[in-house]
Amino acid sequence: MDASHKRATVYFDPELHRALRLKAAETERSVSDLVNEAVRLSLAEDATDLLAIEERRAEPEMDFESFVKALRQRGRL
Repeated sequence: MDASHKRATVYFDPELHRALRLKAAETERSVSDLVNEAVRLSLAEDATDLLAIEERRAEPEMDFESFVKALRQRGRL
């Protein structure tokens, strides 16, 4: 591990920890690699969600009741 990596203590549910260790052994990867990948994927999903929110920010807001009424008026329900 080089100086660009940071150390953290993470507490896992015992069954998740066992599954993680088994997956690491099965895939010949380290637990750290698997955890880093999972966190990276989670953050990428968050970034995608935030981008979608930003892109839709200009859309007019409509509450659920009004939306359902509009669907009914257009014959969609």
